[in-house]
Amino acid sequence: MYPVLWAPFGFEISSFGVMVAIGFLVSERIVAQRLGEQGLPRELSSTILLYAVVCGILGAKLYYAVDMALQADADASGEFWRALFSRGGLTWFGGFVAGVLGVTIGTRLHGITTGAVAAAVANAAPFGQACGRIGCFLVGDDYGRPTDAWYGVAFPEGLPPTAVPVHPTQLYEAAWLVAIGVLLWRRRASSPLLFAEYLLLAGIGRFAVEILRINPRIALGLSAAQWIGLAMVAIGGALWLRARRSRPPRHAT
Repeated sequence: MYPVLWAPFGFEISSFGVMVAIGFLVSERIVAQRLGEQGLPRELSSTILLYAVVCGILGAKLYYAVDMALQADADASGEFWRALFSRGGLTWFGGFVAGVLGVTIGTRLHGITTGAVAAAVANAAPFGQACGRIGCFLVGDDYGRPTDAWYGVAFPEGLPPTAVPVHPTQLYEAAWLVAIGVLLWRRRASSPLLFAEYLLLAGIGRFAVEILRINPRIALGLSAAQWIGLAMVAIGGALWLRARRSRPPRHAT
């Protein structure tokens, strides 16, 4: 693992931060191409990226800090601030919700078609998330349960540290996200609602990977992330069915 790539003048450059930055840049390029395909100015992708970056990072970090404070046995306030300024801990769900909110506000303020942006984001988000998950692997965050399999990885400097080999669930999820990204890219012209398919498939992956994770279970033996995954599946499935039913039928020629 490589939690710190470089420390010029004592300022640590985190591998996680670098991968998040790469993820945003990759997403921006994909959004630009998709906007161009839909007849919109490609340069609008930079505007969308700005809203997604600012709101997404703030939401991801705030969600993580609140979650850590709620789990603390004592000194919840201190734990909140420590988590807020730690080198890891950008929680995907917090970043996703805040990022979607920020992009929606941005599209309204700049008069951009929300549907076109949603489709572009659906194509970009899986690849951006995959970069973030690789960043989690590099800093030793969000790993899974102990395993004696050959592919188990120990994170002696992880968050938290572990000398016992564990499931590299960050890489499992990254692989799933890349597969989603490829599938949605191929379906970008045929899907009734691409963003709904993204929600559904990302929710399935989120639920499944949590089976191997060590997050606390909050209700019915499921973690908070699994409940979030189920909600994504339900919302994505409902939106997809609605779009499919309202889609004009194809006429034979």
